Amino acid sequence: MSVNSTYYYELLNREQQKAYYAIREGLSEMRDSFPVVKLDGKVLSDIYFFVRLDHPELFYSVTFSYRYYADSTYVELVPEYLFSKDKLREHKQAMESRIRKITSKAETLSEREKEQYVHDFLCDTVHYDKLKKEYSHEIIGALGNGVAVCEGIAKAAKILFDRLNIWCVVAISESNPEKGIKYRHAWNVIRIDGVYYHLDVTFDNTLAKSEIRRYDYFNLSDKQVFRDHEPVIWRMPSCNDGEHFYYKEKKISWTTLEEVQNRTRQAVKKGKILLFHWRGGYLTKDILRQLIDIFEEEAALKEKHVLVSVNWPQAVLLARFVEGAGARQVEMEEANEGEIPILE
Repeated sequence: MSVNSTYYYELLNREQQKAYYAIREGLSEMRDSFPVVKLDGKVLSDIYFFVRLDHPELFYSVTFSYRYYADSTYVELVPEYLFSKDKLREHKQAMESRIRKITSKAETLSEREKEQYVHDFLCDTVHYDKLKKEYSHEIIGALGNGVAVCEGIAKAAKILFDRLNIWCVVAISESNPEKGIKYRHAWNVIRIDGVYYHLDVTFDNTLAKSEIRRYDYFNLSDKQVFRDHEPVIWRMPSCNDGEHFYYKEKKISWTTLEEVQNRTRQAVKKGKILLFHWRGGYLTKDILRQLIDIFEEEAALKEKHVLVSVNWPQAVLLARFVEGAGARQVEMEEANEGEIPILE
């Protein structure tokens, strides 16, 4: 039996919940139209969006129209479907089969192991791309075509966690053009062993440019995630635990330059990529220079040079050690933002 968190339903008042229920039933049954309690158009749009955030399996309709008589207490809502009814049934069946196959491999794992399984599966199998396709915002893009933007990835994570009995919700933040953030962004808030965390699979996916997986956004607290995420549009549970951040749990979160130097020496010697989280105070420009100096010093001893990538907001550094002499190369990493259409 799966757990389906209907978090957004619980944010609504009684009248809005009636509309939510009618929309969910109408979409589930693939009706051409159905009655919904009459509400403001913007409110109806939000509720339509909420239904699809709580129920990613309803991936086949992203917008609607409606009509009504002036004195009526109901509107006739007309969903727009992405596929013909026959194709829609085929896609639903294929998605259900795909979800069962994916989750069957993780059913006996612990909650923390399930979380990493889903994270790794999506990072390994989904290519992030800002396609101008509606399906890239839905689970059919992520789980069917292997291509999605942040909304599709977050919805895919939710439906997999739902089936694995892990409480999960899709979080949405607003755009911020003044900061150059053009679009809304989506990620997940997840409950593991009774504690809430932020999990942004999209950001980890887009940072993983080499053969090494990234966990920069795995089990973050509110304080950590909002260093480079905009505030959420609709409130989320508080995430106050920063102790189970992935790198800290795996003991690759270091606090002293001496430890960084020792670990760098080992990585250079073994020809390994060095990936770690800096926890020795704020990652200032001065600290970053000292860390890069350490990388270069140890690399030069083995006649190598270093290529450095820095996720500044999350204080995560990656160093690759390359044979031969070379100039210092430092890349400031930036995780991609997805595009979430806003229904008006």
